[in-house]
Amino acid sequence: MFIHPSSDVQSKQVGEGTRIWQYVVVLPGAAIGRECNICSHCFIENKVVVGDRVTVKCGVQLWDGVTLEDDVFVGPNATFTNDLEPRSRNAAAKLLPTLVRKGASIGANATILPGLVIGEGAMVGAGSVVTKDVPPRTLVVGNPARIVRAL
Repeated sequence: MFIHPSSDVQSKQVGEGTRIWQYVVVLPGAAIGRECNICSHCFIENKVVVGDRVTVKCGVQLWDGVTLEDDVFVGPNATFTNDLEPRSRNAAAKLLPTLVRKGASIGANATILPGLVIGEGAMVGAGSVVTKDVPPRTLVVGNPARIVRAL
C-alpha cells in the first residue's frame, strides 16, 4: 500500500496494493479494497465502501452511503450526492444510498443523484446528470441522462 504523506487516511480498512495520492482525506469508517487508485484531492466519508481495483480520479467526493463495487471507474470531478433535500444543519436529513455495480464507469463531471443504482458494466457519459437508475451494460448521456445504446 502507498499513502502519500500529504494525505490524511484515518481508516484502518485500506487494502493491499492500494495507492492514495496527494491531499486525500479518508475518514475512519471508510473501507477501501485492494489494488485501488485514489487520485489527488479526493474525500471519502465514513459510510463508504470501495471495492477492489477501483479507480477514483482527482476531485471526487464519496459521501456517506456510496458503495463502489469491484472494477469501478470514477472520472475526475464526478459528483455524488446523498440528500434529496439538502439544508444546512439538518439533523433530520434522510441520506439515501448510492450503489455503483461492478465494472461500471462514470465520466468526468457527471452528477449522480442519491438513492440510485448504476448497473453492472454501465457507462455514464461525461457531464451527465443521472436522475434515475441506470440499467446494466448501457450508456447514458445528457441532462437528464438518457440511454443511448447498449454496451
